[in-house]
Amino acid sequence: MRMLRAIFSHGSGRIGGVIVGVYLLVAVLGMLGLTPHNPITQFRVDRLHAPNSAYWMGTDLFGRDVASRLMAGIGQSFTVAFFSVAFATLAGTVLGLAAAWLGRRWDGVVMRIMDVLLAFPAILLALLIVTVAGPGTWTSIVAIGIVYTPIFTRVVRGPALSLKAREFVDAARTFGSSSSYIVTRHLLLNLVAPLTVQVTLALAWSLLTEAGLSFLGLGTQPPAASLGLMLSDSRNLMETAPWLMIFPGLAIMISILGFNLLGDALRDILDPKMRRAPA
Repeated sequence: MRMLRAIFSHGSGRIGGVIVGVYLLVAVLGMLGLTPHNPITQFRVDRLHAPNSAYWMGTDLFGRDVASRLMAGIGQSFTVAFFSVAFATLAGTVLGLAAAWLGRRWDGVVMRIMDVLLAFPAILLALLIVTVAGPGTWTSIVAIGIVYTPIFTRVVRGPALSLKAREFVDAARTFGSSSSYIVTRHLLLNLVAPLTVQVTLALAWSLLTEAGLSFLGLGTQPPAASLGLMLSDSRNLMETAPWLMIFPGLAIMISILGFNLLGDALRDILDPKMRRAPA
């Protein structure tokens, strides 16, 4: 509750929190199928209807309700984003802690591999992995998770190296504490703040990457709904049915804005050096 109060007392946090909260609600409704219409049912007689009282955001080329597909697409995009970030967070934290604690050869090997992965632009590396493994939701989750693992590894390794040299770690060793206890109790717990901020920002990047993969036909496959897939399907209909591109595009933009604003607020709240007076 204290964290929620701090977030909503911060200007960026208040806006970002509301946006993310609304999107999470829409995503849950979409995943549960609580949409105005069936998002994959086609009604040819209603194709390309402009927004009206029956179809709030119009219909697409196959007569499917855009609002229902948007809700389902947000649920799909958020599912991919959350699972991929969870994958990257877990893998990056383990690798970063191992590199910092074990040091020497292990540190060199892990960080050189991370450097190689970071040398590739995120979307290109994700495209390479998905192309090799085959398109689909789970391959997108794995690809995006691998792409962002090096970032979490670096976020964890740097502070962990600094904490490793602190007096309380030496004291824990003196009193006979095991390595696993020191790593989890003294290193990991002190990394919760930077990891929380990084997770929030990574969710925004993952949403954008998932939309890019789906737009190129390598992410979520039809007839399932995805924000990137909806944008791809509307490319040739921009002049005759602009709502097909406007609504998914706005959904992607606003969701990324919400997570970025929330991440900025968390950075200010959790890091005393970055803390400033609430806007």
